[in-house]
Amino acid sequence: MTDSSGEAQWYFSQVKGTMEDEVNEADIISTVEFNEDGELLATGDKGGRIVIFQREQPTKSQLQQNDFNSLRTEYNVYSTFQSHEAEFDYLKSLEIEEKINKIKWLRRKNMAHFLLSTNDKTVKLWKIRERNKRAIIQSSSASSEYSHYQNHTSLMNGNITVRDDINGFIRTVSIPVVKYMDRIEVEAIPKRVFANAHTYHINSISLNSDQETFMSADDLRINLWHIEITNQSFNIVDIKPANMEELTEVITAAEFHPKECNLFVYSSSKGIIRLCDMRQSALCDSQAKIFEEREDPTTKNFFSEIISSISDVKFSHSGRYLCTRDYLHVKIWDLNMESRPVETYNVHDYLRNKLCVLYENDCIFDKFECSWSSNDDHILTGSYNNFFKSFNRNSKQELMFECSREQTKPRQQLRPKRVTSSNLSNGQANGNSSPLLNSKRNNLMNGKTNSYKDEVNVDNLDFTKKILHTSWHPKDNIIAIAATNNLYLFYNKENTNPTSSMASYISSCNSISSNSSINCFNTLSNSTFSTTPMNPESTASLQNSQNQLNQIQLNTSFYTAPSSGFTNQPNVQTQQTSSQNTTMSL
Repeated sequence: MTDSSGEAQWYFSQVKGTMEDEVNEADIISTVEFNEDGELLATGDKGGRIVIFQREQPTKSQLQQNDFNSLRTEYNVYSTFQSHEAEFDYLKSLEIEEKINKIKWLRRKNMAHFLLSTNDKTVKLWKIRERNKRAIIQSSSASSEYSHYQNHTSLMNGNITVRDDINGFIRTVSIPVVKYMDRIEVEAIPKRVFANAHTYHINSISLNSDQETFMSADDLRINLWHIEITNQSFNIVDIKPANMEELTEVITAAEFHPKECNLFVYSSSKGIIRLCDMRQSALCDSQAKIFEEREDPTTKNFFSEIISSISDVKFSHSGRYLCTRDYLHVKIWDLNMESRPVETYNVHDYLRNKLCVLYENDCIFDKFECSWSSNDDHILTGSYNNFFKSFNRNSKQELMFECSREQTKPRQQLRPKRVTSSNLSNGQANGNSSPLLNSKRNNLMNGKTNSYKDEVNVDNLDFTKKILHTSWHPKDNIIAIAATNNLYLFYNKENTNPTSSMASYISSCNSISSNSSINCFNTLSNSTFSTTPMNPESTASLQNSQNQLNQIQLNTSFYTAPSSGFTNQPNVQTQQTSSQNTTMSL
């Protein structure tokens, strides 16, 4: 997942959709979902259409090359069909949009694929299958095509021989012939329609681990369905008060446990996650566990309740953890600890000072999704300006990348991005500055290392470009990201190319402050120089790194110039002795 400097290496694979500046509202992608094995990828848009992409299968000649992982990152269009149409509820005078809110794949049991799709009111079960294309040949063409079969039975040439006993002669009747073509077509067949069960807009559907039931959640209720029964559902959660004026929260997302068929969670607009057990009662009014992080009353303001609303909740593949996404954070919860999250990641905390602007343009109500990696070690979510962010749970590393038209070359490595405020762009870090940080920043700005991260000022962010929907491949390091009307595919691979010791040093210094510079230099002297024999190219690179290090030490107020300095001899052991004899004064 990472290179030698600890940074994730994401590479561009594909982009689907038009690159025109004018975006049709119906073409905006509203959901993205991989199937169980990752061979199919489904997207739904606001026009009610579902587009399914199939993973490209490598040829025999390609398999003989050592580039299997890269070749398996491309997806091609497999099927396209209209899932929902716009409707109008005449009793309530309400227009029902055709927008696809969610897509969930069923586990494959035969040659066909099944998926659930929903708009605001109706859930549908679709069967996706392949079949040989058939064509009906007319009698005239059939007679000419099968003329060489005239000496055989009449069924071979599409003719039926009828004996006329009255007139004393034999009459031939031609019939059409059905011929199977070599081309295979993919068809989508609606198998079930689950309707008339929700008064409010459906925001989530989740398939149970038993593969027989699923639930659909709207703002105030959650219903349980059987996959074979369309005219009956069971209400398992109902938070609608008797008086609607007493309504304080709504349901925002719901999901079944990946392994325990009796457990499910749902989140609310108050930032609360409730874990329910269907074995306790038919109506889960009383939850088994409540996951809530208490907010400090001194920091509460007008926007606190809005930004604390949870827009997405996902179980980890192991079922041990919960991932929740609110407006500014991604939080990881342990099912065994309800009091507070075990991990909290800031997605775009730099927008906290712009909440008034985001409230005026309604961006503060955007619903961002989150995704788990296949091994539950990484979290993926989106942001504004077509930025998406990945979090490494082991190293606590946070990296942000951009879905851009400028980075659409095949196998092009993405450059990390960073959003800064005005004072950071002028060389200040939270009002503090140090010679070490300034020296490192100058080296990065002068292009002396490839670890430079493009900086974008927070005032230049485009809030019309946003990444709300993401999906991570269930087995491989492939991510699908919906950016307005475009679908971006990126893949991750191990980087075996070694980097220079100076680049590794600068990367390792990204996570330390100026107060920990002593440890940085001690680590450098102990780990950078090894006793392994080095070739002339490595020796020259090492000497260049030493010269840059000497310059940094001379410009740093925490240290005095070394008494003996580093020699230019290629003997590594002598360099080690010199570094150890370096004197430091505070």
